[in-house]
Amino acid sequence: MARILIIDDDPQVCGTIESLATRMAHEADQALTLSQGAKQVREGGYDVVFLDVRLPDGNGLDLLPEIVSLPDAPEVIILTGRGDPDGAELAIQQGVWDYLLKPSSVREMTLTLGRALKYREQKLTKSVMDSLDLCGVVGESPTFQGSLRQLAEGARSGANILVTGETGTGKELFARTIHQNSARKGGKFVVVDCAALTETLVESTLFGHRKGAFTGAHSDRTGLVKLADGGTLFLDEVGEMPLAIQKSFLRVLQERTFRPVGGTTELSSDFRLLSATNKNLELLVEQGEFRSDLLFRLKTMQIHLPPLRMRPEDIRALAQWQAERVCRRYGMAEKGFGSDFIPTLESYEWPGNVRELLNIIEQTVVGAGEEKTLYSMHLPRELRIKVARAQVRKMTGVESAPETGPEPVRKIGQDIFEEIFEQELPTLRDFKGMAEKAYLEELIRQGSGEVSDILSVSGLSRSHFYALLKKYGLSL
Repeated sequence: MARILIIDDDPQVCGTIESLATRMAHEADQALTLSQGAKQVREGGYDVVFLDVRLPDGNGLDLLPEIVSLPDAPEVIILTGRGDPDGAELAIQQGVWDYLLKPSSVREMTLTLGRALKYREQKLTKSVMDSLDLCGVVGESPTFQGSLRQLAEGARSGANILVTGETGTGKELFARTIHQNSARKGGKFVVVDCAALTETLVESTLFGHRKGAFTGAHSDRTGLVKLADGGTLFLDEVGEMPLAIQKSFLRVLQERTFRPVGGTTELSSDFRLLSATNKNLELLVEQGEFRSDLLFRLKTMQIHLPPLRMRPEDIRALAQWQAERVCRRYGMAEKGFGSDFIPTLESYEWPGNVRELLNIIEQTVVGAGEEKTLYSMHLPRELRIKVARAQVRKMTGVESAPETGPEPVRKIGQDIFEEIFEQELPTLRDFKGMAEKAYLEELIRQGSGEVSDILSVSGLSRSHFYALLKKYGLSL
């Protein structure tokens, strides 16, 4: 909901704009004089100001310099008479959002107000984003920017946040960044690896224990919940939390109190809760493996991180960032990228997401030694083979046959990759020729030299087939 101020001496104009703002679910105030309007503007908190030029006690344009100099200056829409073109020109020169000629239609006022509010929202979001500490968070793609805007909102609030996404998308990094930009950044960021919790030790790990509470408890131990007092408690892979402990933890979320194992008194902990999972918690609730009331507590706000294959525009920036970081760490000279390096990375599916990409870049940089430029040939052989096979499938339209039966079916082109990808990539034209030749060889082998079967499978005409045999020096 936005706050709007209307400074105009015409009660009918004020009433019309106020009614319009109310219908758009915004709050509106009126000021019938310049002095009253100036007082309300100084109090702050407005997103848009409708400002009339001719007022009983002065010219509205005289208030413009003061409005635009405010720390969080609202957008200004000038209301001017049709016989005052100089006023409109002067207003635009001073940086107002727009001006309306009186009388204006409700539709025109609605469009102008809507555009001004949208512009303001984008401007404020950019301002907040620029002020964030995003150390290690890399990405400019539209998909990822949506997640970053949610991060900014989450950092400003104290709400419980659930971060979802596939393994390796950077869920813990996002949670740390939210903490680092929140009012609790002076406190600890305590990680609970729910996948590593065992039912026998989970309560002791979370809530701590007293000496002698069980065999092996030789001294008091402070639990992770207490360690997060004044800071942030991060439940990593919360979908793995044992069902038996979920009820106990729900009470901790509600009351912010708990009892250590073997203890007789309740302790308190003022923490903010962030969680992450790569599982569908709603599905786990349906299956009876996760408590619905706990899920409601966890996701007051939810941020989803897209997989790397959905944000290929960020691969270059991530690769560059990691290469520079690895070079600094190992005292190596900075390395550049050859023309084939990024295209190869962009052709890979990245099942391990950003984590896999960063590991691959580190491995590649270290493996390249003193070489100053990274080419596709420096990438791990397994990655290049997967990329090449994907390219062959895309070009030929033929999928590899499943390996079933006592004698596995030979995959089309499976031998050419080891030959050509241990060196700098060939041109696309040369690669297509290699792939075409490999396809023909496999076609002849599987067709046992029977031309009718070969033509039926391949869709080639007889003349085209024989022309290809001649081109590649093959025979039946």
